[in-house]
Amino acid sequence: MTTQQLTTSTFDKLIWNWQGYKIQYTVMGTGKPLVLVHGFGAAIGHWRKNIPVLAAAGYQVFALDLLGFGGSDKPPLDYSLELWEQLLKDFWTAHIQEPTVFIGNSIGALLSLKVVADNPEISAGGILINCAGGLSHRPHELNPPLRIVMAAFNQLVRSKITGPFLFNRIRQKSQIRRTLLQVYRNPSAVTDELVDLLYTPSCDPGAQEVFASILAAPPGPSPVELLPKVKHPLLVIWGADDPWTPITRAKIYQDLSHTQPIEVVPVPNAGHCPHDELPEVVNSLIIDWLANRGGTSRAISAPERIKV
Repeated sequence: MTTQQLTTSTFDKLIWNWQGYKIQYTVMGTGKPLVLVHGFGAAIGHWRKNIPVLAAAGYQVFALDLLGFGGSDKPPLDYSLELWEQLLKDFWTAHIQEPTVFIGNSIGALLSLKVVADNPEISAGGILINCAGGLSHRPHELNPPLRIVMAAFNQLVRSKITGPFLFNRIRQKSQIRRTLLQVYRNPSAVTDELVDLLYTPSCDPGAQEVFASILAAPPGPSPVELLPKVKHPLLVIWGADDPWTPITRAKIYQDLSHTQPIEVVPVPNAGHCPHDELPEVVNSLIIDWLANRGGTSRAISAPERIKV
């Protein structure tokens, strides 16, 4: 399957007003609806290699910049998974109004899982790509020295004195590139376009306050808490070489695949964002799963597909 790659300037940039805030989104194609949900610091453009292919396969593809990211407003709020969940529910009511498959990467995958678990009436399934375990780290997930370091860093980032200085250092293009090279297995996928995609929104008014708010936000429910509530099938895609959310975290989905309609598929030679690193592989997995789902649940034995 070939991948039609579009630059972010190719997408129609549409604006929806939500609770007085500007939300940027795009839509392409016709057919059953899909909603693409980006991860931390990303935006619609992170799906630039996926949107046209999924639309050409016969789906109506929506992607939006979550409040606080991309081209959407960046107000000084207490950000949380619950805030964005309400945003997605209201977006569904305003623009879709039929059962939808929610597709997310990283924190966007966790948010998609939460929407599917909490709102079965608006969902048709979920596709989770390297799903995060929380919006922020839980203290017990960090060893004691790192826990102290992260607590001090969070205080510095939230400070009106040191926060802007630190954020300005973190958002430099050179630092963004270094971070991407840590989490992408394929260095050639870390392009100037990708760096600009992450850098540009960080220059918007309010971006630093959003960053600080999210670092201090509660982690929200974990996948272990959400999965028992899921009533629709899930496709779990995992870049096998992800250093941030290692593939061992897919075991919780593998263990449940014997009793729930969950399919777990590793993507070799990919890191945290396989949909951007290896779009041909991920697009094919998504399209095949959607075609075979046929509106019915079907569990596939994960040990045949993944080793963790």
